[in-house]
Amino acid sequence: MSHGSARTTFQGRLLIVQRRQAGWPQAHIAAAMGISRKCVKTWLDRYAAEGEAGLRDRTSRPHSTPTRTDAATEAAVIELRRTERIGPDEISHRLEVPARTVSRILARHGMPRLCMLDPITGQVIKASKTTAVRYEHPHPGSLVHMDVKKLGRIPDGGGWRGRGELVSNHQSRKDKSLKVGFDYVHSLVDDHSRLAYSEVLPDEKGPTCADFLQRALAYFADHGIDRIERLMTDNAWAYKWSLRQVCEDHNQIKQVFIKPHCPWQNGKVERLNRTLLTEWAYRQHFTTNDARTAALAPWLEHYNTQRRHSALGGHPPISRLLPT
Repeated sequence: MSHGSARTTFQGRLLIVQRRQAGWPQAHIAAAMGISRKCVKTWLDRYAAEGEAGLRDRTSRPHSTPTRTDAATEAAVIELRRTERIGPDEISHRLEVPARTVSRILARHGMPRLCMLDPITGQVIKASKTTAVRYEHPHPGSLVHMDVKKLGRIPDGGGWRGRGELVSNHQSRKDKSLKVGFDYVHSLVDDHSRLAYSEVLPDEKGPTCADFLQRALAYFADHGIDRIERLMTDNAWAYKWSLRQVCEDHNQIKQVFIKPHCPWQNGKVERLNRTLLTEWAYRQHFTTNDARTAALAPWLEHYNTQRRHSALGGHPPISRLLPT
């Protein structure tokens, strides 16, 4: 198919030939079709040499590409993507290949984008709600996002996924008698710097959320964010009513609530939840729930001080905060 700006298509080129065969001068054909006389001559010469097949569209791909990335580098990019499921920016940093080149390699090999993959299994799933509207508040503390992620506890010995076992329907029904329960990962993230603080707590009730917010604000103050202006959450009862006093006690923090059933409006903490799952909770096989909980604090320190963040130009969140 011809590109959108093409003045002629296959039928138009065939009409050039038919008019020439009918005795039209080349100049008259060019004027009637709004193209140059050189263009008319090009198609007539190609028809004379190749027949009707010469009027078909041809690929504009060059015969050779001397600057194309070598096969070994392409293989390394694909292998890193498959084994660690990381984005072009991180692959670029590790292999010292431009991020744009990495994106083209992934596209050339038909590798789907990370947003289309299940974060745990790596299987292609339907894309979730996306939006082209991106915002970032101008300074640390202008807006913070808060949320909680419900996470199944790990039985002693590890879960069946970590052991690599396939659970049949009969086994699934039988295992339901074993009540493992849930952990609740509470998180607070700064909109501008992406500084994050998380804790694993036993529930998501109002007093628990209020106590977590107190500790999170103290953590932010220790890292130079001593004034919080706005707090964005969903519309859960624990957030709407139990955080009021904490917000009043800390320089009248203004509470902002997202539209019901629109979690993407609180997208920065939702993205942190996903990162927590893929890089902390499910990154390795934990044999006990306590072991996974103990691994959260070291990972959080790595996230804030070392992990490269694409939205921050490849720098960690601590790079946007003043030394304390």
